[in-house]
Amino acid sequence: MFSGIVEEMGVVKSFERGLAGARMSIFASSVLDDLRLGESVSVSGVCLTASDIDDRDFTVDVSTETLNVTTLSKITVGGPVNLERAMKLNERIGGHLVAGHVDGIGILHNRRQDGNTLLLSIEVPQDILRYCIHKGSMTVDGVSLTINDLSEKGVSVAIIPHTAKMTTLGLKQPGDALNIEADLIGKYVERLMQNSGHLPQKTAPVIDKDYLQKRGLM
Repeated sequence: MFSGIVEEMGVVKSFERGLAGARMSIFASSVLDDLRLGESVSVSGVCLTASDIDDRDFTVDVSTETLNVTTLSKITVGGPVNLERAMKLNERIGGHLVAGHVDGIGILHNRRQDGNTLLLSIEVPQDILRYCIHKGSMTVDGVSLTINDLSEKGVSVAIIPHTAKMTTLGLKQPGDALNIEADLIGKYVERLMQNSGHLPQKTAPVIDKDYLQKRGLM
């Protein structure tokens, strides 16, 4: 479990794809402090397990499923990634409860500067947008953000200078893909209401060309 407060930006050292997924090594500094083998690290919002740790980097294995549903399939060597170690129960939660289980891929539609604040408009898949509320929380590439505005196609969020400087969000441009995780609470409430008969069961999505394109898989 994470809080969505990014500790540092790491740099991808290597990315090797195979038949069973991929293996990625990341240069880092802060997150290496007390990181142990088998522990979880959020890499741009994706919960991964440290399988090897060195003085200057750590390595994670990425499953085929994770490559299919996140932006990690588009990773490039030398590119930046947001990093956060798993939460400790005795610490303040500066963001919100984040599982690191990406729900889907959003697309940055527009960015503009408003004073010292960077405003991002993000197109979000409908099956994720259903869990978004005005002034609620969502995770974008591992960063806990407050939803400032909602539309039929997406959300708008405000990025303060510190967040723009310390995370990859300050580097993103229109058309870039983003890992999106909706707030856990809405998903649990929906499931409980479905099981109690107060809501119809969610139907399985139709996997067609439009579905794949919206998730950055084509």
